[in-house]
Amino acid sequence: MGRQSEIGARLRQARLQSTPKITQKDLSARLETMEVYLDPTMLSKIENGKRKVSTEEATKIAQALKVDVRWLLGLID
Repeated sequence: MGRQSEIGARLRQARLQSTPKITQKDLSARLETMEVYLDPTMLSKIENGKRKVSTEEATKIAQALKVDVRWLLGLID
């Protein structure tokens, strides 16, 4: 699995395992409060490995989903 695919799969996993589940729209709104502007379409592209993620975006996504950024990036299990 490529790095982008792994990030996307982990993003989706974290979103769907949250209680309650977090929709792409909800995540987009959370990120906007952190001054990261990723609409649901962009999040879908990330989840499907079709869009790269910057370091800042990865950090903020991890914060919004309450996961370790190293886990999101596939550096730890």
